[in-house]
Amino acid sequence: MSNRFHKVIKAVGTGVKHNHNLTIDEMEVAMDMVLNKNAYPEQISAFLLGWRMKPETVDEFKGALNSFDKFIKRTPVNNSIEIGYPYDGNVNNPYLFPLISQYIKDYDLNIVVSGDKLQPAKFGVTVKEICDSLKSNNNIEKNLYYFNREDYFKELSDITTIRGRLGLRTGINSIERLLNPANSKVAFLGVFHKPFVQKYVEIFSNRYDKLVIVKGNEGTPEIFSKCKYWIIENGKTQEYIIDPIDFGINYKKSWDRITLEESLYEINNPSEEFIKIVKLNVAMILFVYGKVETVEEGYDKLVKN
Repeated sequence: MSNRFHKVIKAVGTGVKHNHNLTIDEMEVAMDMVLNKNAYPEQISAFLLGWRMKPETVDEFKGALNSFDKFIKRTPVNNSIEIGYPYDGNVNNPYLFPLISQYIKDYDLNIVVSGDKLQPAKFGVTVKEICDSLKSNNNIEKNLYYFNREDYFKELSDITTIRGRLGLRTGINSIERLLNPANSKVAFLGVFHKPFVQKYVEIFSNRYDKLVIVKGNEGTPEIFSKCKYWIIENGKTQEYIIDPIDFGINYKKSWDRITLEESLYEINNPSEEFIKIVKLNVAMILFVYGKVETVEEGYDKLVKN
């Protein structure tokens, strides 16, 4: 078992002069070994760290996703929009998706999110914590579909302990947000830095009919302040700019680091400005999905209703 994986570790962990990028097929085989536990925990940790430091390539990401596809148990949800949140949680603002689902249900649309135990390295409030809390209080919309990774992709969930002990971001952080457990046709993904936009286009665009990349809060696809977003469809990328100020929204957060309790309170007791932010995000979703001609039209409809 260990000797086979040595070659993989050498490819990413022998320094600048001797490292080499893995092909799509090589990465697929390597990730198969990780997920099938055909490598020791120490080896997996070394590989993940070396892969991150090398750094990762688009082909390697594609190979890893090809491996993931073999293990993921998918349950189709029609008219669904997948929102890909980081698995290391939110720190600065509450999640919007529970309230977004309330407003888009009138348009026969469903929201899909997925979660797992906390992953490194931001250590914020997770989607899993939010959805578990909402479900326990019977306070989750019927058009909000939460997929627990422990159920639909146990093999990746099982290496949470290894990743937690490593304590650092790895290449998995970049691709685990959009695993498409519901066979959604439309997906939203957040990005920290614009150079990653093209990378995500290459990695994910052929997996969805329409991909939306948002330079949103904390690398999430949520809009709280002025930002850019990109719609990728039929091989073409269109860039947009959106600013809440243009819609008369002056939302200001009131905490340095949000807790689970504070996030749930904002969801269950939203302020007027918070609702406006939610409606702006909904309006963008309606625009992307073709329910309205412009974000402005969508926002006006939501405000009037």
